[in-house]
Amino acid sequence: MNPLAIASVVFVCALGSALAGTLITLPDRHRDQDTKDTVKLVMGLIATISALVLSLLIASANGTYNAQRSELQSLAANVILLDKLLESYGPETRETREMLRSAVAASHERLWAPGGVEPMAANLVTGFLNKIQSLSPTTDAQRIIQGRIVQIGETLVQTRLLMFEQLGDEVSLPVLTVLVGWICMLFLGFGLFTRFHPTVAIAVMSGAASVSGAIFLILELSDPFGGLLRLSDAPIQHVLTQLGR
Repeated sequence: MNPLAIASVVFVCALGSALAGTLITLPDRHRDQDTKDTVKLVMGLIATISALVLSLLIASANGTYNAQRSELQSLAANVILLDKLLESYGPETRETREMLRSAVAASHERLWAPGGVEPMAANLVTGFLNKIQSLSPTTDAQRIIQGRIVQIGETLVQTRLLMFEQLGDEVSLPVLTVLVGWICMLFLGFGLFTRFHPTVAIAVMSGAASVSGAIFLILELSDPFGGLLRLSDAPIQHVLTQLGR
């Protein structure tokens, strides 16, 4: 889902609903105070429900965004630590360290690819895990280091797979559709008993822009590796400069 396109559609729908409300001509018996009070109560109910759903979606999307950023930083730190442990193990891990750097570079390309995020290649993961598990320690120090290497290597793979799986937690289309429907009904009510003039037009446009902006923010935060709010690749770039030193 393109966040900007969807936000633009929401803006147009909200604005169109308000305009449609102003064009509806109600009989005089439908314009009494009791009717207006009832409509205002219903509009207040819809506004409250919409605000609650919007706040929950923003909180959920922000949680996803922050979780991805935290896992990315943890991934970068563990990669550097793993490289240092491999270096401490001995010169026989040179090929393994080169494989680690290739895996990080490939992961970087998949995460920040222009065409979208792709899963880590299964053969690359399996090959790297088999490589670190096939180390043959000859001293007690190497045995201890190998245990740490295997543990951190499995943690890295688990973190990367978790990051990819979490990227599937996008905003549900039915939820978004229902929310937009509530917003349209709300703006229809705004225009129903209102005479159209510049002040009302500015107020309605401001409200429509605010609601569409909130939906744009939700969709952007739900996609941490795409769009205007995409996560910086600085941690991975730093890792790539540190590996092999």
